[in-house]
Amino acid sequence: MYVINRDDTNDTERDVTSENWRSRRMVLAREGVGFSMHDTVIYAGTTSTFHYQNHIEAVYCVQGNGTLTNEETGEVHELKDGTLYLLDGHEKHTVRAETELRMACVFNPPVTGRETHDENGVYPAVFEEGSDRKVPKQPSA
Repeated sequence: MYVINRDDTNDTERDVTSENWRSRRMVLAREGVGFSMHDTVIYAGTTSTFHYQNHIEAVYCVQGNGTLTNEETGEVHELKDGTLYLLDGHEKHTVRAETELRMACVFNPPVTGRETHDENGVYPAVFEEGSDRKVPKQPSA
């Protein structure tokens, strides 16, 4: 069993920030479960474009208001408490935060915590040394 409190990640390598957002990575590839989970805050009044070409991401909004734009189709979706979006086609997208947005984000394959967005908003595919990314760690008996 693995237990962590979001605040335990503060000011550690799991606490990643930019000028537009803060992501506290509570589950990473090193946990060996086949996904990573992040508590992400997108700051009010900001606009951020992302394009996860190497990952599938599910995002569940738990607080705030904003919009999500699919940059490939131009579709705009409202973001508010209770909205989930799944980037199952690696869609380039833009998030506009009208108020502070709080998001629970799940990535597959899991991020290691060492990734940084490039100029196109892309995370590279980075894997833990010696891990088999296709087989999650089995629970101990």
